[in-house]
Amino acid sequence: MERVYLDHAATTKPDQRVLEAMWSVYKDDWGNPSSIYLEGQQARRWIDQSRDRCAGLLDVNSEEIIFTSGGTESDNAAIRGAAFAQRELGRGSHIVTTQIEHHAVLHTAEQLENEGFEVTYLPVDNMGIVDLDTLESSIREDTILLSLMLANNEVGSLQPVNSAAQIARRKNPDIVIHSDAVQAVGAVDVSPKIIGVDLLTLAGHKFYGPKGVGLLYVRQGTPWSPFVLGGGQEKERRGGTENVAGVVGFAVAFDLVLRDARGKNESIGRLRDRLINEIPERIPDTVITGPLDASLRLPNNFSCCFRNVEGESVLLSLDMVEIAASSGSACTTGALEPSHVLTAMGVDADLAHASLRLSLGVATTNDEVDYVIEKLPPIINRLRQLAPDPI
Repeated sequence: MERVYLDHAATTKPDQRVLEAMWSVYKDDWGNPSSIYLEGQQARRWIDQSRDRCAGLLDVNSEEIIFTSGGTESDNAAIRGAAFAQRELGRGSHIVTTQIEHHAVLHTAEQLENEGFEVTYLPVDNMGIVDLDTLESSIREDTILLSLMLANNEVGSLQPVNSAAQIARRKNPDIVIHSDAVQAVGAVDVSPKIIGVDLLTLAGHKFYGPKGVGLLYVRQGTPWSPFVLGGGQEKERRGGTENVAGVVGFAVAFDLVLRDARGKNESIGRLRDRLINEIPERIPDTVITGPLDASLRLPNNFSCCFRNVEGESVLLSLDMVEIAASSGSACTTGALEPSHVLTAMGVDADLAHASLRLSLGVATTNDEVDYVIEKLPPIINRLRQLAPDPI
């Protein structure tokens, strides 16, 4: 068996058609888009066409699209830009988000707390979904921003963003709604009009596009201030010479991933369901994390925890048998810390240390799932035999 790649939630292999489109730009239209001469204007046309293409796919106006360096920058720009603009208007300084957001959101919120803002971090249930009644009670007259991810990157839970946005606006019409939709593209509809948001974050490398390029949607009329200052690029909303080839690759990948998305999701979902059903049958003391209801979960996400096993050992063992996977744990400063997502869901620290995420892609095959189901049980059994007896 060749390498089995099951970490598509981390990044995806660029589609060959994306690479070809990018190479054409690198080879022939490498000019600076801010220049007025021919080479610059050829590059400018690529950006304008890509912006129009993305706007059409999102059903928004081209002027509402800002290209960035990726999801992290887009999250930072969305949250900081809205927070400071709203405070400048005298509308307050209270922000609401959840405990399971990506660190690009959480760390930005924490930094804003150091700059005089107040942040409420909403809890989630044991499936990783926010409670709408709790959300409603958190919205105040001085709440200026709600940031709620569309799909969780670790356990695949889909959040009720549209319902949350309606609730928030009923209590405070001036609130700005942001959603990190980085993990959701191709799995669920990310159109801002459908999910009801003012700000939307996307990242190209999550859907078979290039790394280093992202998109920030800012609804026209939304209070928002630029985050990256410098030149007048992106209509003075994001300074820096544009990544022309990256922007082109983003637009091509975005278009491709939305084609026949429903059929691909059904196929991927069937493979995901095999993992959910068969791994616990073959491995005792497996705890599935995230929603069991398929309608509440990303179709490509399988996540679980194994009792009496260390997650990092599982990943290393899988890598040795040519399987690439990931854990919900993050290695920081030499210490393996439990996932903040699993902790927020009420998973105890020992169990959270033994987390595994398998995220499937459009090229994942039934044979590859067979291989994982064959190789994983003996790995867990061996690691449990090596583990010290619990005290």
